[in-house]
Amino acid sequence: MSDVFREVDEEVQRDRLTELWSKYSIVVLGLAIAIVVGTAIFAYLRHQKLTEAEAASSAYEAAETLASQDKPEAAAHAFDDLAKSAPQGYRILSRLRAAEEMGLVDRNAAVKAFDLIATEPGLDPLLADLARLRAGFLRVDEAEKAELDQRFGPLLNGSFRHSAREFLGLAALKRGDFEAAGKYFDQLVVDPSAPANLRQRVQAFLSLVRGGGKFTPPAPSAEPAQK
Repeated sequence: MSDVFREVDEEVQRDRLTELWSKYSIVVLGLAIAIVVGTAIFAYLRHQKLTEAEAASSAYEAAETLASQDKPEAAAHAFDDLAKSAPQGYRILSRLRAAEEMGLVDRNAAVKAFDLIATEPGLDPLLADLARLRAGFLRVDEAEKAELDQRFGPLLNGSFRHSAREFLGLAALKRGDFEAAGKYFDQLVVDPSAPANLRQRVQAFLSLVRGGGKFTPPAPSAEPAQK
């Protein structure tokens, strides 16, 4: 008798399973397909991202090779082309390098490029300040005091404050404004966070400032001094 009940119970369970499958099979299959498709899309996008990054890395190295071969114009064009198609990280670096190389060929064009980068929406503030510093560096020998104050003034409290003070001090020294030059150089000398080699260099400039002698200063280092 127990076998009969068991057979009936199994038959009822099969009927319920058949009914549930008929009712929810489309949902189950839909979820399964969605998982498979989602996994495939994720894998494809990850592959594409890696492929694009590898291609951008190769193009960046090729542009750097042109720069190392003293071909600044060709390097600038190579970096500029890369900036138009590369992933975001390489894009901004390529724009900065393109402007840097262009500075060896056409300073005015390079200044415009750096100024444009500095105003890029959403750009990391450190990179924006770097672009401002590089533009100011290219103008330091020609610009009037008002322009230099405008360019370097916003940098005096940031990561590149040491370089900004050195550039402003040298510009003041060049035009014979010993008081302004001494102010900027003194700030560097007493700042313990300023690089040691920069403080030593500025000490030499200060001796000239205090002597009031005529002096044509060398171009400041192109390498920005950060905190």
